[in-house]
Amino acid sequence: MKLEGIHHITAITGHAQANLDFYAGVLGLRLVKKTVNQDDPGVYHLFYADEDGSPGSDLTFFEYPNAAPGRAGAGMVHRVCWRVASPDALDFWERRLAGRGVAVARTGGGRDGGDGGRGASGRDDGGDSGGGGGLIFTDPEGLAHELSVSDAPDEPLPASTPEIPADLALLGFDGVRVHSSQPHASTQTLGEVLGFTAQDDDGLWQARGRRRGSFYAYDPAPEGKGRQGAGTVHHVAFASEVADHEDWQQRLAQAGLRPTPVIDRFYFRSIYFREPSGVLMEIATLGPGFAVDEDPERLGERLSLPPAFEPMRERIESILTPLASPRAGATG
Repeated sequence: MKLEGIHHITAITGHAQANLDFYAGVLGLRLVKKTVNQDDPGVYHLFYADEDGSPGSDLTFFEYPNAAPGRAGAGMVHRVCWRVASPDALDFWERRLAGRGVAVARTGGGRDGGDGGRGASGRDDGGDSGGGGGLIFTDPEGLAHELSVSDAPDEPLPASTPEIPADLALLGFDGVRVHSSQPHASTQTLGEVLGFTAQDDDGLWQARGRRRGSFYAYDPAPEGKGRQGAGTVHHVAFASEVADHEDWQQRLAQAGLRPTPVIDRFYFRSIYFREPSGVLMEIATLGPGFAVDEDPERLGERLSLPPAFEPMRERIESILTPLASPRAGATG
């Protein structure tokens, strides 16, 4: 029983339209689901991904309008790491981001780059990604991203947009970087319970299943307490086969991690828990997926509500801010 790498990463934004403009308009991701936070249905939950909304590419946001800026601290993901196919792709993104006023930093192979002494992919040598450095930048609210060249055997997960050739597009997640003041406290949980593989002795792990893999890397925590808010990651979810999901819940409970029961999120099923370093984790199923209530060609063009929330549609729509999508013809 193995987890299939990262399923999705969920962060917080204070401005849904600006968020959509950046992730769909600048990074070229597809808005594949416009729905609500099922624990707080007056709040948007926006999902950006490849063309199919595939697990392994889903970056999602809760919108809390005008939320104060957050600060990543101990027990929080502080950087989202993406794969690209080539050094040419890095050059393309450096030009594209700089041309839109986004500050970009280059990291060289083996150079620190703020990565705790590792290269841009989060690894010293080998692993899922190739060398050659990468790019680091932040979104308009301060959420950090990193792009690195990958030779992973996994299926590429690009979105399709006329402005970004497919061979230069983002190809899905490579991993996440986490702040921790005590990474060794999580060794047993990551290795024995979750089945991650240690890549070194300094907090670099690999979560790999039959289909996909991704890394989970610790960096020293900054001074001062972290603060959840705009531009911070709320949780990171790892992917499970549907048939294994109940077994994962029991395994987490037996390990003393106090997981939630399995929660039906309609598009997938979820279990939440905190690993010992404090990071909020989720195990989410590979399906049924976002096409369960929308035509795959029209994903994200309207407000989608799971059946339990459909009677609340009028009230919910009156609360949420209308969004104009960068993709032609899609408004809501």
